Parts: sequence; structure tokens; C-alpha cells
Amino acid sequence: MEQPPDPASPWRRRGRVAGRWTARVALALVGALIAVLLFARISAPIGPFDATLAIRPGSGGAEVAVPPLGSLAADVFDGPLRLDVQLQRVDQVRAEALANDPVRLAGVVDRVTEDLQDAVVKLVVITVLAALAGAALVSWVVLRRRREPLIAAGLTGALLLGIGGVGATTWRPEALSTPTYTGLLVNANSLIGSAQDLVARFDAYRASLTDLVANVGSLYSTLAALPPPGADDETVTLLHVSDIHLNPAGFDLMRQVAGQFRVDGVLDTGDIVDWGSPPENQVLTSVGALDVPYVFIRGNHDSAVTADRMAALPNVTVLDDSRVEIAGLSVVGARDPRFTPDKSTGDDDADPEVLTRSGERLADLVESLDEPPDVALVHDPEQAPPLDGLTPVVLAGHTHDRDVSELDDGTLLMVQGSTGGAGLRALEGEYPEPLTCTVLYFSASTGRLQAYDDIILGGLGESEVTIERTVVPQDGDDDGDDDGDDDADSSPASTTD
Repeated sequence: MEQPPDPASPWRRRGRVAGRWTARVALALVGALIAVLLFARISAPIGPFDATLAIRPGSGGAEVAVPPLGSLAADVFDGPLRLDVQLQRVDQVRAEALANDPVRLAGVVDRVTEDLQDAVVKLVVITVLAALAGAALVSWVVLRRRREPLIAAGLTGALLLGIGGVGATTWRPEALSTPTYTGLLVNANSLIGSAQDLVARFDAYRASLTDLVANVGSLYSTLAALPPPGADDETVTLLHVSDIHLNPAGFDLMRQVAGQFRVDGVLDTGDIVDWGSPPENQVLTSVGALDVPYVFIRGNHDSAVTADRMAALPNVTVLDDSRVEIAGLSVVGARDPRFTPDKSTGDDDADPEVLTRSGERLADLVESLDEPPDVALVHDPEQAPPLDGLTPVVLAGHTHDRDVSELDDGTLLMVQGSTGGAGLRALEGEYPEPLTCTVLYFSASTGRLQAYDDIILGGLGESEVTIERTVVPQDGDDDGDDDGDDDADSSPASTTD
């Protein structure tokens, strides 16, 4: 007798079909996701940076990581995927070419945009191919049926089209102008101001300084007529620089003066960078190219990473409550105990006594030496008072304001301005700060400072280069005058562009 049809069997068949398609969709998604995580990544140049781009699961938008400074995120589209961009390092060749060519700098935004668009198109193609191949492979491995890879690829393709459609319909390019910052980049706007204003000012600034740096060489001929500090074989010539703050023009000036004045060494009282981060350290290789000894102490913007990179250069000595001999002169130095980018120990929060204690530790070192040093290096002038009377000259920086004064017990405190014009942040003002450095002339036999040349390159709007020599009276000199200005004899030389 024939059995009546089971009324539940159509539902069972539908359930089996639904279960089969659910499995197909799940396997396709798993395969596509695994492939995207493993292979949806490319490396590409983005302006002066070498970057890595990847597609990752997320809530849409794009995130740019700038290690170790933090990241910025822009909610430019919706969807289940996110574009991740990680800036790996600065390419030194491209960065130097950009900094030295105002024309390139003016078009940097367009260049970065083009590079990013090309990279994103390439990444999207690779992501689609990887997702299709991953879905097909996993479906074939699990289900072992010939048509399953094609079905999985079709399902994945439809899903990708849907994701692309959502991204296109929710595209918000205006969100790029209002990113969300994390890490140290939270303070980016307050620290460097408007990026557009800085680019516009740096364009004009760099163009004006190109000729000004070259003028240092022509002014040296004028200095030949000034009273010489001593015979060539009796004088040690050192260059004092400070607070370059990553400004390429500051490195240009240092290289030009070191060569033109034939210095025996360079003394740097810190803040050679702004954040103390590894990407910034790419520019420090120019220091290694100087064919003279280079003595460096950390400023409050220089990290231990910066100091390590400097110490790795063949001509650099990093002082940290320590001593070195350069061209026969004894030099001691101490770093700034603060690190401003770390807000827990920055300028606003640091114990005001921390600078005094730093100077006292250096003074203890000086008193332990058989002979007093000829020069002491500190970053902040507040570190200098404990050294008064223990060394004839203390060099400092930090204030960005050139000043020479005599401490109570006769030590000469020479505070440098900013060899980098306080870096690119100085362009926020109406005029950038001048670039300054000082050539120091010491007696090779006594180690005493005989004279110094202050070199000042005026900033934008003040296209002037000034070199002023000051002769320092030595022990036994007949001062003669009682007007209070008999401690030095200054002779200026200058030119205006």
C-alpha cells in the first residue's frame, strides 16, 4: 500500500536548502576574511613617507598611524571595512628634496593625494582578488564539490559590490578636514598651528634663506679685516649651535659656517629635533656628514632615542654628566632632565628644582676632575648657576634668545638663540625667528676664550645677515675705561639682501 506524502517533507527540503546556502555563505565569508587579513596589504610611497596600506574589518572610515606619535582617524565612509595607513619611515632622499625645493613643497598636497589614490586603487584590486580566491579555496576544501568555488566567488563578489555601494553612497570627503587624533597627535593643532599657513610661510621662508646662507661665506672676507683673535696655530675654533628643531635651513647654516670658518668642532646644546621620535632621526645623518667632531647634549625636546641615534654617528659624542676632549679643550656637559613631549615631565609640570639639581650634579663632576674644564654645556640656562666659578665658560640654549652675561663668580654664560629659527613652528608668527650661531675662538695653550663671532640670519621680512665679532679681554689686559663697557670690543659686519 502506497504511503501518503509526508506534509512536513517540503519544509525539510527547504530547511536543507537553506542550511546548505547558509554554510556556503559562511564558508565564503570565512575564506574571504582570512585572505583579506593575510594578503590585503601593500607598501607604497606617500609623499616623503614609505607607508603600508591595508584593508581591515571595522566600522568604516580611514585611520592613519604615525608611530610613535599616535594616529588620526577620519569618518569618510560607512561599512564593515576600514582603510588603515601606517607611515613606516621618512625617506631621507625624498624629504631632503622636498625641503630644499620650494616648488616641490608648494605641490606636496597634490603629490600626496596622487600617491594615496594610486595606492588605494592598487589595494582595492588586491583586496578583491584575495577575497574571491580565499572564498573559493575554503569552499572547495570543505565541501569538495566542483561548483562550490564558483558559487563562493559569486557570493563574495556580490557582497563586495554591496560594501562598495555603501561606501560610495556614504562618502564624506569633508570629514578629512576634521580628523580625530590620538596619542601625542592630540596636541598637533595647538603645537604647530594651521598646516596650510605653515606650508605657505615655509615656501617664502625657504626661498629667502637660500641666498642668506650663501652670504655667510661672502661676509667672512669682511671679517678678515677685524682684529684676529690669535694666530692660526694658536687658536681652537668651535661652533656653538642650539635649538635647530628639525629646520633644514639650520642644518644648512651649520654646514656652511663649519666649512667656511674651518672650525675644529661643533658644540650643540640640544633640541636638535621636536618630538624625539624615530622618524625625526632620519635628518640626523647630515650631522654625521660634517668632517669635524660634534659634541651633543639632549635638550628637553630630545629623547633617549635621539641621543642613541646621535651617539651612533662616527663623529658625535653625547655628553650626559660626562667629559670629552675636543681639539685639546676639555668639555663637560649635562642633558636637560626634562622631556617636554612627555607631558608628565614637561615644562609645565616639572619640579623647578630639577634644573638646579642637574647643574649641581655636573658641578660635582667638575670638582672631581684634576683640572677644571674649559667649557661646560647645558641646555637650559637655569642649570648654569651651580657651575659659576668652576669653569670659565658655560654654553646654553633653550630660550631662543641670544644673550651673554657674567655670573657672580666670573663665569661667562653664553645663551644661544635658535640655529633653526625655532623650527617650523616659528612660522606661526608674523615673522619667523632669526637663525643664530656663534663661532668661538679659544687659546690653544690656555683654553681661554679669546673672541667670538655672533652670526644672525634675519627671517622673513628681514633679509639680513649679520656677523659681529666680540674680543674678550684676557687676564692682565689693561681695561682702562670706567664706563662699564670695557669687557669686550665688538665690531659688526653685515649685509642686506
